[in-house]
Amino acid sequence: MAVTPEEERVLQLITNVCKKNKLTCLTWDVADGFQSLTEGRGSVPTARDPLTALEQIDKYDDDTLFVLKDFHDCWTNPQCKRKLRSVAQRLKYSKKSIVVTTPFSKIPEELKDEVVVIEFPLPQKDELEAVLNKLGKTPGVKFNLTTLGKEKLVQSALGLTVSQGQRVFAKAIVSNGVLDDRDIDLVMEEKKQIIRESRALEFYTQQETPDDVGGLGVLKDLLGLRERAFSQEASELLQKRKSVIIFGSMKKIPPS
Repeated sequence: MAVTPEEERVLQLITNVCKKNKLTCLTWDVADGFQSLTEGRGSVPTARDPLTALEQIDKYDDDTLFVLKDFHDCWTNPQCKRKLRSVAQRLKYSKKSIVVTTPFSKIPEELKDEVVVIEFPLPQKDELEAVLNKLGKTPGVKFNLTTLGKEKLVQSALGLTVSQGQRVFAKAIVSNGVLDDRDIDLVMEEKKQIIRESRALEFYTQQETPDDVGGLGVLKDLLGLRERAFSQEASELLQKRKSVIIFGSMKKIPPS
């Protein structure tokens, strides 16, 4: 069971894996029934209700990965739970598999021994950067980001889903007709609003700046110089080199 609100993203990953391994993949949902994600050898079965869908999966001949979308809506149906449990037990001895995509991790007690729960992670920096680059290729969109500004913009969107990141970047573009370093604060505000709506966390933005701290001029200059140490350029440079950094005070160890 893949737990994620990003159905489109997990389906794309499943499709890529199936194509790479030349495996047939079929999806099923209560609205559209069975649909093919990849080119398969057999015909696509027909089923409009979940119980019939499970029956079709059970007797399907070809080695296939079945993706059941929003199947958590069927947890309250005793027949569906029993049928899914029975089919899952028989699939252990076949080359067929079932993946249930759901935004919720809660599953019925009867199915816990039959299901492997995978929490699908949020997109990493490179995925959000790809979303930003794709938006930049849209006709009429103006980009005026510095290299460091682009890195900060992507970092500010970490913790969002791909859809949320795309929506936030698009809003930043629409707000003033161009995407530049000034939009970093706008993205942070949108992220703050999304987190507030989840009611799971409370987001606190940093209000103070180095100018609010009296003195320490040398330290402020040092921190300004060290900013590049947290950039993508520095990260790539460190990955190419092997080194060890030792922190601590020098102390002479007496001979034994």
